[in-house]
Formats: sequence, structure tokens, C-alpha cells
Amino acid sequence: MTHSASPSGPATSTRRPNVLVFFTDQQRWDTTGLHGNPLGLTPVLDRLAAEGVSVDRSFTCQPVCAPSRASLQTGQYPTTTGVFRNGLALPRDTPSLARSFRDAGYATGYIGKWHLAGDHTAGPVPEEDRAGYEHWLAANLLEFTSDAYQTTLYDGSGAPHRFEGYRADALGTAAIDFIDHARVRDHGQDQDQDHDQDRPFFLFLSFLEPHHQNSRDDYPAPNGYRDRYAPPWVPSDLAALGGGNWAEHLPGYYGMVRRLDEVLGRIVSALERRGELDETVILFTSDHGCHFKTRNDEYKRSVHDASLRVPTVLRGPGLRGGVRLPELVSHVDLPPTLLRAAGVPVPPQMQGRSLLPLQHGGDGAEWPREVLFQISESEVGRGLRTDRWKYAATAPGADAWNEPRAERYQDAYLYDLHSDPDELLNLVDDPAHENVLVELRRRLAQRIVDSGEPRPSITAREAAPKAVSQDTV
Repeated sequence: MTHSASPSGPATSTRRPNVLVFFTDQQRWDTTGLHGNPLGLTPVLDRLAAEGVSVDRSFTCQPVCAPSRASLQTGQYPTTTGVFRNGLALPRDTPSLARSFRDAGYATGYIGKWHLAGDHTAGPVPEEDRAGYEHWLAANLLEFTSDAYQTTLYDGSGAPHRFEGYRADALGTAAIDFIDHARVRDHGQDQDQDHDQDRPFFLFLSFLEPHHQNSRDDYPAPNGYRDRYAPPWVPSDLAALGGGNWAEHLPGYYGMVRRLDEVLGRIVSALERRGELDETVILFTSDHGCHFKTRNDEYKRSVHDASLRVPTVLRGPGLRGGVRLPELVSHVDLPPTLLRAAGVPVPPQMQGRSLLPLQHGGDGAEWPREVLFQISESEVGRGLRTDRWKYAATAPGADAWNEPRAERYQDAYLYDLHSDPDELLNLVDDPAHENVLVELRRRLAQRIVDSGEPRPSITAREAAPKAVSQDTV
């Protein structure tokens, strides 16, 4: 698959575009029609992709909530931000998207799940822990302050706001309210204040759906939606692996995805009514995927595409034409893309690069041939996802909760994605692939250094000791 040049250049309006991030939680890339899902779950997203830019191979920096969210707020790798696992707070002085947009004159807002204030609060988030956002209606751990039909968010003063109806609908309604009032919110109602009236907005809208409800390990779709998708269509990796709990939860999961797309449709319609859809940069993406307990005893935190790969679509000024990018893209590339699309300077601390040259017809010759990912909590690991190979090394004996990195890693995973796209056969111990491993070790070590970490040693996996036969004792 190749990309084509967009017929639309950067926006020519003297007013900078609005920017909206529609951010889901734990959504696999193959839940979308644009990636072949046959259930018709995402017609609105598919239309945005057909009009804009689909990042066909988009990957999280780390498949767990807080680290991936830190990367999207900062354009930095999780170990650079210090948020290498859940429960850690984003450092208060970190350059962030909100600060960059605010300094450029944007009205900034955050609605939904934050998960970057540490474990000291589930609900209200202190102002100093909000990464520079002005308007605030969120909960640090939305999974613990809400349920499918019971939603509580907290405003900038810490006061609770309770919403009726389905949780995703409540967040969508709050987002539309923000969009309708963004230009005058907190800046007075004087219609002669032209600067305030023309202030574009940057809104980060962060859902919990389609993440499971932690309190009961369930995927609560809107009433009646689960039944629409039972029995479910089953992705090939889940069908091949067996086990896990996908048979129980896929119908609800799909129902949640469908409702998210309906909320996206409401927001798109609101922008159309205001005449601002074509003046708004929209980014749709997710923090990580979901393997439904087929790879370990929970839902992510693994090196597999089911955990790492997410749907990512961009639409807006300069992001048009039905382009499908084939390049491998990391979450750290999305913040500089948003800033560049809005004409806002990119802080030098950001570690990714803008996608705009690619979708405007660049040949991608200088684009990295792999994405780097980090693994924490389940194991301390680093890995590469290339066009053909999935390779990862882990640190034997490391404390995956308390150690952000290691000095020494060993080969742990090698999958040939051309012959084994579902990552069913680990080739790491196959002598026939030693030359491949040598090259991937070299590339991984360099990418680790490029990410800001010290160069580690990466070696072949040590053979497990052979059991001693009783006949020889």
C-alpha cells in the first residue's frame, strides 16, 4: 500500500484551526471498518478516514494506560517523562501539548479520564497536575469514579458533576458544550473582545470506553448493544490462540466501540452546524489495544500487535484527500503532528516527528524503518516493530513495577509478521534466525539510545538448565 499526495495544502485562513483529540481506551485497530472489521461499528470514523488521513500502522509507545497517555501529552517516551508505569504522576514542569497550544493563544480544555496525577486521587486533579489545561472536567481514574450509567467528573475547582445516561454520551455532551462556548469561556462575554471571540480551541476528549469496568471485569455496552454483536466476529489472533475471555466479552466490547462512533458523529455534526468542521484538526486514536487475556492474565502489557497497535485517523486543514500512510508511526509522532498542523512551534524536547511531510507526498525515505516500544509492569522490556519483524528483549529478574529500565537485556520474542501476522510462533530460539537477531539487537540498542536511555547490552537468551536424569545421579 502506498500513500498519495493530498490535494489540500495547509489552511489559508488567518485564524488557526481548532484542534480536537478524540481519545479512546483499550481499542484494537481491527475494530474499525477501515481495517477490515465487517460489523459496521465505525461508519463516522471510516468517513473521516476517507476524507482525511489514515495512519494505517500506528503503535503505542507502551501498552498500558498512564505511560501511553504521558507520551501523547508530551511527545516523549514513557521513560523520558518518568511515567513508565501506572500510578506515577506526570512531572509538573514537563513541556506539554496544552502548554504549547495555550501559549499560542488557544483555549485549552480536557474532558474525561486523565490517569496522570498518580495514585493520590481518583477524582479531582490539582491544577498543578493538569499539564497546563485551562478548562477542566475530568477524573484522574474515571474507571473508579464512574460506571456505565453513573458518571462523575470534577471541574477546575474540584467540584463533582454527575451525569445521567451512558458514560460516553455524557462526555460527548460535555465536549459539545465546550465547543459551543470555547471562545468566550473564562474570558468574559463582551462581544467587542475580538481577540477572545476568535480564540481557537484545543480540546482533548478522553473516554474510558471500550476499556473494561474494573470493578467487575466486564465490558458494559449501552443497553441493547451487546446483543447486536452476539455471536461476535472474532479476530484471527484470538480465534487461533483460544483461551482468554473474548467469547464472553467481545459482544459488549463491540457495542462500546459502536457507541463511541455515534458520539463522534454527534461531535462532527456539532462542528458542521457551527461551520467549523473544515477548520478543525481532528485526531482519533487510542492508548493501546486489547488481547482479552490470551497473552497474559490481563488485557495488554504484552509485545503483540493486539496490545500495541491502535486505530489512528487525522482530518482537517492540510489533512485531506483520503491518504493512507503505510509508514510505521509511534504515539510520540502525534503531538508534533498536531502542533505543526496548527502552525504552533514544536518544543525541542518532543522526541517524535510530524507526519505532515508524509501525507503531503513525501516519499518517507528518511522515516524510521521501525517503531520502538517499551514494556513495564508485566516485564521490563524493549522492542522493535518493523515491517516484517516483531522483536523484543527483556531483563531477566528485573522488578517490572519499580525498575524503569535495565542495563542488560536478553532476546525474548521474535515473530515473522509476513508469514505469521497473528504472532503465534516465537522464533527467538531458532538458530536459523541468528543473523536476523544480530541485526535487530543492533537496531534496538541504537533506538534505545536515541530515546534518551543509556546504551544497554542485548544478548542471546540463556538456555534453561537441563533437568538431571535420575539415571545419572
